[in-house]
Amino acid sequence: MGARIEDYALIGDCETAALVSREGSLDWLCWPRFDSGACFAALLGEPEHGRWLITPRGEAPRISRRYLPDTLVLETTFETPTGRAALIDFMPPRGRASDVVRIVAGLEGEVDMRMQLVLRFGYGAVTPWVTRMKDGGLRAIGGPDMTVLRTPVPLRGENMTTVSEFTVRAGQRIPFVLTYSASHLPPPSRVDAEAALEQTRAFWTDWISRTSVDGPYAEVMRRSLITLKAMTYAPTGGLVAAPTTSLPERFGGERNWDYRYCWIRDATLTLLALMNCGHHEEARAWIAWLHRAVAGEPAAVQIMYGIGAERRLREWTVDWLPGYEDSKPVRIGNAAHHQFQLDVYGELMDAFHQACRAGLPTAPAWDVQVSVVEHVAKVWEQPDEGIWEVRGRAQHFTFSKVMAWVVMDRAVKAVETFGRPGRPEEWRRLRDAIREDVLARGFDARKNAFKRSYEDDGADASLLLLAELGFVAPDDPKFAGTVAAVERELLFDEVLVRRYDTRKVDDGLPPGEGAFLPCSFWLANAYVMLGRTEDARRLFERLLQLCNDLGLVSEEYDPEHRRLAGNFPQAFTHVGLLSTALNLMHGSRPSEQRSERESAAGARPGADAAA
Repeated sequence: MGARIEDYALIGDCETAALVSREGSLDWLCWPRFDSGACFAALLGEPEHGRWLITPRGEAPRISRRYLPDTLVLETTFETPTGRAALIDFMPPRGRASDVVRIVAGLEGEVDMRMQLVLRFGYGAVTPWVTRMKDGGLRAIGGPDMTVLRTPVPLRGENMTTVSEFTVRAGQRIPFVLTYSASHLPPPSRVDAEAALEQTRAFWTDWISRTSVDGPYAEVMRRSLITLKAMTYAPTGGLVAAPTTSLPERFGGERNWDYRYCWIRDATLTLLALMNCGHHEEARAWIAWLHRAVAGEPAAVQIMYGIGAERRLREWTVDWLPGYEDSKPVRIGNAAHHQFQLDVYGELMDAFHQACRAGLPTAPAWDVQVSVVEHVAKVWEQPDEGIWEVRGRAQHFTFSKVMAWVVMDRAVKAVETFGRPGRPEEWRRLRDAIREDVLARGFDARKNAFKRSYEDDGADASLLLLAELGFVAPDDPKFAGTVAAVERELLFDEVLVRRYDTRKVDDGLPPGEGAFLPCSFWLANAYVMLGRTEDARRLFERLLQLCNDLGLVSEEYDPEHRRLAGNFPQAFTHVGLLSTALNLMHGSRPSEQRSERESAAGARPGADAAA
């Protein structure tokens, strides 16, 4: 089975990504796109389902690893009784083909190494036909997929795998280059590994040099930004929620989902994080992607799309994979794409609003926004599946209603602030009506807190966002009461926040999950808004300790096993980290950073820095 989730590192080329274990095993890679079939799927099964291992022979070495500064180039150092060697892993920026480059560098003495390449296309189902080419490369073909492996070391076949044993000495650098292409095309050209390394280092250092962050958290912020950049799909501007599927929210359970798609909600928050840190190019590309994705009938707007804006994300299960630590099923696709989630319209309108404030071109999409406003005016009173995509019955979720309010609020602001044509009086009346409905039905005066839904008086972590969205003022007692309710009902171990209490809520799935880490960052942000800056800082610094040694973090944390859980790395969590770091870096309440101090809506925390 795969390694612990926190023992993986990420490499990628902004079109797909791979996970490499601490021991040097590449256990996950989907080629040629994030959402393609995996050719290495040991992460969700066994080595025979596909992996690429390069590691010392003999007794277990001492291992350390790092990313080369300000890059996505991974360096793993193995120390053995006879010497030290480094394994340098990276994926160069995409050219005509896609490559994984692995360089074994001798540092001291000599180290006996072994390599095992187990290629299995189609999520471990297809064993390719392997032939040797005239230039010495090994070509593997299975259906539409082809890879070519080139290296100077001798290779041999063994039990339907490719293996090698070799020795690296101090000063030697031995390259392995695996290149993907479609099987009907000629074999891809040879890649100069050392030149590709310099090209890749330059790509990442140049990109991160445009980042405008400083202060005590600058290093972890830069790492999160590089991670988010790695999860962008360069050809279209889309952004995946995570590069993996079916890493469990609960070990051995069935809360296993495919996150290799673009959630409007997640990508909107990522857009804000990128803009706030000086990266407007990716924000422009994503706004263009968003316009293309949602164009059409407003009623057909989805909560998520494919990375190319595809709409059909049919969910099916890979029954031949046993799942990560026997967590079944392994899901491909995501059935939640057809759910009705009212909040997504609010995220959509807020994305355009924040982009407009930052000076990005959004006027061509105004007609789409108006159609969204008109649609929400008709459907906002309906129950929905909510932000957490419950697979139980639809409800009148309080957060969903608030996001309907956001739709109307941002529409009014587009007219008043940016001069867009519209019907502001009508939209203002509807905004007020939605607000009155939420206060009457979504607020529990007895608890002095907003409720999870009109039917459920329990706490919900999404309600921590109400002040950020401008629905309530940060100093409103109703907001302080809501934060207190989350602390009482959802906070445990002083740092971890559940989305809601799955033990008491029927969400259509067996109960039990870990802490959803973005919610813990939301709590830290709420503390900042309440003026509890030191509480926010303490919480934030404890959350940073949950990141792995490379600064990567997943979707959830399992407090029972004290391990990361869920898909990895998770864009939503890294965005939460960036948001809290920005708030602490500014040293003031997010509300005080707003350029427009209106009684209703304002920017998300830190957003004014980009305006």
